[in-house]
Amino acid sequence: MEYVQAPAKSIQGNILCCTCGVPIPPNPANMCVACLRTQVDISEGIPKQVTVNFCKQCERYLQPPATWMQCALESRELLALCLKKIKSSMTKVRLIDAGFLWTEPHSKRIKMKLTIQKEVMNGAILQQVFVVEYVIQYQMCDDCHRVEAKDFWKAVVQVRQKTVHKKTFYYLEQLILKHKLHQNALNIKEVNDGIDFYYASKQHAMKMVDFLQCTVPCPNTYYSPFDLNLTDNVVCLSPRLAQSLGNMGQVCVCVRVTSTIHLIDPNTLQIAEVDGNTYWRNPFYSLCNRRQLEEFIVMDTDTLRNQKLGAGAGLRSNKHTLAEVWVQKTSEMDTSQQYHCRTYLGHLLNIGDLVLGFDFANSNVNDENLNKMNPHHVPDVVLIKKSYDRSRRVRRRNWKLQEMARDREDMDTDDERQYQDFLEDLEEDEALRKNVNIYRDASKIPVESDTDDDGAPTVSLVEMLEELSLTDATGGEGADMLTE
Repeated sequence: MEYVQAPAKSIQGNILCCTCGVPIPPNPANMCVACLRTQVDISEGIPKQVTVNFCKQCERYLQPPATWMQCALESRELLALCLKKIKSSMTKVRLIDAGFLWTEPHSKRIKMKLTIQKEVMNGAILQQVFVVEYVIQYQMCDDCHRVEAKDFWKAVVQVRQKTVHKKTFYYLEQLILKHKLHQNALNIKEVNDGIDFYYASKQHAMKMVDFLQCTVPCPNTYYSPFDLNLTDNVVCLSPRLAQSLGNMGQVCVCVRVTSTIHLIDPNTLQIAEVDGNTYWRNPFYSLCNRRQLEEFIVMDTDTLRNQKLGAGAGLRSNKHTLAEVWVQKTSEMDTSQQYHCRTYLGHLLNIGDLVLGFDFANSNVNDENLNKMNPHHVPDVVLIKKSYDRSRRVRRRNWKLQEMARDREDMDTDDERQYQDFLEDLEEDEALRKNVNIYRDASKIPVESDTDDDGAPTVSLVEMLEELSLTDATGGEGADMLTE
């Protein structure tokens, strides 16, 4: 048996630090780390306190020279922005790691821990960790400065409506609030026959125009007037258009205007929808306005069932009931003059009810399509909607709508009446309420007289939203703290 000697292991010896004499592994500087740091500071030249500009209005940070960025706290975007602030002073060191240190959100301070390396004496590599503090300084960005000035804009959308009422604008206002399209507007100004929206960029203006195109019939993209005084009004279609809509009667009632115009024939209950392109190719206009509607009282009513339509007829409404009624004007109760007509309100009308309608028999209507019709086919009266006690409806109404902040004069008596008309339309039309945010009015306290049921339509509690209020959650002092 032979003895095999194991290979000798090389053991590295320690040396003494040339400054303090502590045993250390050999290194090119022959110094310990503590003494090396006292001799060399590799973070020299890197600022330990830096200023970051922040806009309170839009909550964006300034990235020099003129770019404003949206960054969340402790996000990658904010980390990159902070590192770019000291990038020019870190050209001689190597960045190993960077991260945020927690600070109070309201302290206006951002602390970042950096780990860097640098080659020092005789090729020795020294690593150091230090903290850079960023002080947040408020500065208003150019966009917010223009918004606050309220006299700068690059694009304007002018919406015009050539009619005597403003119900369409009230509805459009609620659609804009629901989709939050008013947030990009620098200013909203109400003029005599419309509203002007001012924007800082053409893209925001085009977005509003596209929204209008989808909401109301408009003739083209770049100019968006809509003179549709049609809702709850009588219209007369051209023979060609009436035939294309399923051979419906020329005299129809417009029940709703959305992205399309919804029509109903009071003689047959046929319904049809007219889009914007069809309307502008074959325009038709209202034969009356709301002020020309007269109040009638129902003297007798007879429901019509199983009426057969002609060949090629379109769809019929399932929400309405066809009826023949005898009515008399409330202003002519001392006479025996009564009018016979057909109506689509058979499901609502009873003997003694009040209803609003248009009197063709005693009116002088100047309309091209109506003048060409056979006089025997023109009804004496067209009933539009049932009439209810307005004061009772206002007293019982326990909901409200939000409004846009805009430059306008005080509402006169006529504007207030038109606004009440719009609120009543919302109560009567469930499809219209689906596009509107309705909020519960906590200031309305119902009383016993408000619970009397007169058949007037109302908004159910399920359809109402709770309006957010900071005082509800935190109290007055908490609300002040959150808004500072």
